[in-house]
Amino acid sequence: MARMHARKRGRSGSNRPLVSEKPEWVRLEEDEIEQRIVTLAKQGLSSGEIGIALRDRYGVPSVKLVTGKSISDIMKQQEVYPELPEDLLFLMEKAVNLHEHMDENPKDLSNKRGLQLVEAKIRRLVKYYQRKGVLPETWRYNRNLAEMLTQ
Repeated sequence: MARMHARKRGRSGSNRPLVSEKPEWVRLEEDEIEQRIVTLAKQGLSSGEIGIALRDRYGVPSVKLVTGKSISDIMKQQEVYPELPEDLLFLMEKAVNLHEHMDENPKDLSNKRGLQLVEAKIRRLVKYYQRKGVLPETWRYNRNLAEMLTQ
């Protein structure tokens, strides 16, 4: 599938091996992994960063194989998942950085276009989350809100 804002096709990459059971060399049990996820989430890590930390520090190749639930599901169950979805927060952080760059370099037209594209993605994502009930219908994106949320 083609990318939305670039004239390139999709990225190639490796696929995970087809494994449907917990590997026998994983030492942590299900409840221990859930406790580690909660402590890492309270430290401010995102679900992707938590997955990388579990893989690198504790040797857990896939949380879903061990627990049967994804990291985000465990975070929601333990009520440590952030209010706003992570993908929306990351896009807002990118928009804030582009706004700061545009304040310093007002004639940088390629980054101005990039800012327009990022803000369009944010608006589309907000509409999607409003349809799904994750965000309230009155929630709107603006620059000041993004700066406040990403600091």
